[in-house]
Amino acid sequence: MQLTTSHPRTRPIAAGHLRAFDAVARHLNFRAAGEELSLTQSAVSRQIQALEDEVGAALFLRHTRAVELTSAGAQLLRATGLALERVDAAVRQIRQSAGRKSVAITTWASFASMWLIPRLEAFQREHPDIDIRIDASDAAVDLATADVDLALRYVVPQAAPVGAIRLFGEQLTPVASPWLLKEHRLAQVEDLAKMTLIEAGDAHRTRHLEWLTWQRWLDQFGRTAPPRQAARGAKAVVAHKLTPQRWLYFNYAHQIVQAALTGQGVALARLPLVAESLASGALVEPLPHTRMDSPLAYWLVVAPRSHQRPEVKAFCDWLQQQAAATREAIGDVPDPDTVDHLD
Repeated sequence: MQLTTSHPRTRPIAAGHLRAFDAVARHLNFRAAGEELSLTQSAVSRQIQALEDEVGAALFLRHTRAVELTSAGAQLLRATGLALERVDAAVRQIRQSAGRKSVAITTWASFASMWLIPRLEAFQREHPDIDIRIDASDAAVDLATADVDLALRYVVPQAAPVGAIRLFGEQLTPVASPWLLKEHRLAQVEDLAKMTLIEAGDAHRTRHLEWLTWQRWLDQFGRTAPPRQAARGAKAVVAHKLTPQRWLYFNYAHQIVQAALTGQGVALARLPLVAESLASGALVEPLPHTRMDSPLAYWLVVAPRSHQRPEVKAFCDWLQQQAAATREAIGDVPDPDTVDHLD
């Protein structure tokens, strides 16, 4: 069969035709495809003929007792097979979740793995009837159009969306494995010169995230005491910049902390994300007097259409309780001007 057309059609292909095509392509048999689809063999044949007319090319070679895909048919099968599988998977998920309460959250990967996920079991114990879906991505989504209920974001206060709820701020502090500190003395800032320092490799290229760099911290703490007279008539001791032994760079905060946990160096960590590790002793804060304030804070944003759903309100209440515990653990006192509440 050879189909030609001087003006190829541009309207969408009927989904039923694609189902028939997929079945015939898998079975290479019109009768078997009809049995799968609960259609007669002739009905399947008519759908394939209609599809070929729409496409403008033959999709099968019809032999006496066999059917064979053409090159155009093989090309279409590569596309339709994956597309139909995705549609079927989405329908199964919708059917399974129909009638169930759920909360969808978007946040970034490091925050999800280091702060949110370790706490989720407590919420699930309290609310076993609420399903949780976490979309961990560095790309910010538009809550007005995306299929999510809540966003957890990390921005400076002036960049927080209107109505955002401040969860906690942060300080940056050097942390290291207790095993590393047994081998290497780290009692003062100057001892860092013998250490490997771990930080985010792309922080210098991103506005505001430069606050997370060792360079910022060293600008504040990496010099000796102010010039002083060693003795009457002696020359002043000039302050000097500290230079570490080597650097180790990672893309994500959880990678930085994991490297510190395994003793690979000293990380400049975000205190809210390592508070649990410090409390358990998995990490040690060797220079607690050198905590550096960060202008960034962690925020909760609720999608307008999700505001009044009971399950969303329950999750927001629980989230703010967890945030209050983190604020207490890190000694964070929020600015009243940056705090908002759910209606």
